[in-house]
Amino acid sequence: MAGNRQEVTKVGDLPEVCLAHAIALTSPRDACRCATVSPAFRAAADSDHVWRRFLPQGPAVATNKSTTSKDAYLRLCDTGAVLVDGQGNAMRMWLDKASGAKCYLLSARALSLPWDDGEFSWTWTPPALQRFRDVAELVECTSLDIYGRLPVAELTLATSYAAYLVYGLADGHRGLSFPDQETTVALASGSGRVGAGAARRHAVCLHPDEAEARKFRAVSRGTGAEETRPPRLREDGWSEMEMGRLRTPGDDGEQETAVAGEEEVVVSFEVGWYPKRGLIVEGVEFRPVYLFGP
Repeated sequence: MAGNRQEVTKVGDLPEVCLAHAIALTSPRDACRCATVSPAFRAAADSDHVWRRFLPQGPAVATNKSTTSKDAYLRLCDTGAVLVDGQGNAMRMWLDKASGAKCYLLSARALSLPWDDGEFSWTWTPPALQRFRDVAELVECTSLDIYGRLPVAELTLATSYAAYLVYGLADGHRGLSFPDQETTVALASGSGRVGAGAARRHAVCLHPDEAEARKFRAVSRGTGAEETRPPRLREDGWSEMEMGRLRTPGDDGEQETAVAGEEEVVVSFEVGWYPKRGLIVEGVEFRPVYLFGP
């Protein structure tokens, strides 16, 4: 019986190129996990063959040939790693470390701001955190509506994203505690037309204040039974408000349709008619979200 025993080939016995090819079909997080299995897995998981697949294409993310693909990937995971337009006025891009999905921050200069005609409504000032050359501070206005657009092709396809308004409040701010504030996130055609029923409205409040909310509750537009979303204070000192979520096309052969149709993600933030001032806008950020954990 001993002479009939067959040798069993283990996964670790496979050539490194085979292991690397299989690992490259997973995700950056899975590749890092594979590297802890054994020395053979570590060599394959850290190879350029694997990490080149996780790097996005395009001149904006060209890498130095003297570094490994993994090092280049990790550098691109720094928030705001790539200034896309080179002028400091449009947007920054980086990668989500766990999934490799592209993240973007549209600057205030790239957004449509109401009455953006100089000192009458907005003033432009250098930020403390130098991700862009300047940020917009609201001087005074009544109706406030901020819009932004980003081509779907810029985002990672078949990925769930959330859009966030990144902002701060100046001393003496006013009119930002009232409850009738709404956001939308939707897909639109290249002409700007949003599909019917696609733009779901969300009730938000940039600076929650229950006393102010009681005063204006009777005239609040509201959005049905949805609870008003509160902001979140970030580690970098800015606050962020989730504006909404969507999933980019790409499942079931939709990738070509999304790119050819020149679709855009359209985001908006709207506040009702009363005096307001002191809102500081850095921009709108797009990040992937994990519905069931990363």
